[in-house]
Amino acid sequence: MTTDWREKWSKKIVSAKAAIRPIKPGNRVFVGSACGEPQELVRALVDSGSNAEDTEVLNVLTMGVAPYTDPKYSSRFRANAFFIGNSVRDAVGQMRADYTPIFFSQIPDMFRSGRLPIDVALVMVSPPD
Repeated sequence: MTTDWREKWSKKIVSAKAAIRPIKPGNRVFVGSACGEPQELVRALVDSGSNAEDTEVLNVLTMGVAPYTDPKYSSRFRANAFFIGNSVRDAVGQMRADYTPIFFSQIPDMFRSGRLPIDVALVMVSPPD
């Protein structure tokens, strides 16, 4: 008997809090960029407390909020931006975040090659159709 894909898909849906649970202290987390930025997951990460101590947050272009750049979280998070958008500009300027200049086309190879390894990726996807 074949399982309907809708049933399989519905069993994989979890809350944002549950989705970020695998993130451990010291992880490097890539956050999807621009319009694909998973804001609910980002907020859950910031709200996770000590589970996300010493977390480096990588992003290409943050168009939404970046609560992890707030000075009150500087002991828990360190942002590393490949492009400095409004949400991270102050943190980079105040040296609470890093800027890594890189061509957009080079980013996937940095991850694949392990030169810039990531532990977790937070990305937004659409439901299957």
